[in-house]
Amino acid sequence: MTKSQKTIALTLLILAETLLSAQLDTISIYSSIMDTTRKAIIVLPEDYFPSNKNFPVVYLLHGWSGCYKDWASHIDMRPLADRYSFMIVSPDGGYAGWYVDSPYEEKSQFETYIAKEVPAFIDSHYRTIKDSRGRFVCGLSMGGHGALSLMCKYPDRYSACGSMSGVMSLDRSTKKYGIAKLLGEYEHHRSNWKRNSCIHLIENLKGKNKGIIIDCGIDDPFITGNREIHQKMLKLGIPHDYYERPGGHSWNYWTNALEYHLLFFYKRFHSSR
Repeated sequence: MTKSQKTIALTLLILAETLLSAQLDTISIYSSIMDTTRKAIIVLPEDYFPSNKNFPVVYLLHGWSGCYKDWASHIDMRPLADRYSFMIVSPDGGYAGWYVDSPYEEKSQFETYIAKEVPAFIDSHYRTIKDSRGRFVCGLSMGGHGALSLMCKYPDRYSACGSMSGVMSLDRSTKKYGIAKLLGEYEHHRSNWKRNSCIHLIENLKGKNKGIIIDCGIDDPFITGNREIHQKMLKLGIPHDYYERPGGHSWNYWTNALEYHLLFFYKRFHSSR
């Protein structure tokens, strides 16, 4: 084989390996409700390219003070996308957007953006399963609250949700994390806080037969709220998986927890086929 032939063969090999492994890209998604464009990370599994089938999507939400790059900065999601044959989308939920529609901040409508506008864009540009059977949402901390609250508000849009170290009661932090700016001061707008808190919203899932996984580290400051919602779900008869493991409110905990959530979603997806 000549040197030129070897170069061509090596180039073809590299190209083949690229095409047969997950690809991670940054995309831009316009929001009409906020009249702004925000970025997202998307991971396409290796079997997306040589096939023409439609794929389930996991929407992976970041926490408070984070952005769309957080997950990709702390863990390589490509092997996970390959292993479970999921598309993974990490959208931008704002520095302190809390995945709610603010009645006071026009540029903070992240409930509608994440629950409706982002999936509409993904469904129109990629080969996805365009119904709840193939749509999953999970996240950490603020994103854990977001995942569970969006499931409670839009149960027909998702098959399952997952919360890692989620904030289950927004009123536990009435003076922190920018929530009052979105919902109004707690003392004067308690109804806004109540209708956006998971601990109250969870009642909406009674009898819905949705997949729910909740986990939290035993040293996490939000462990009490997670235990409370677990007990409430037991009383309401809402099926769910609940775990407590060693760890705190940290990326070490969340990157370890992610695969448990993806495995849960994988089993849910294949049991419904």
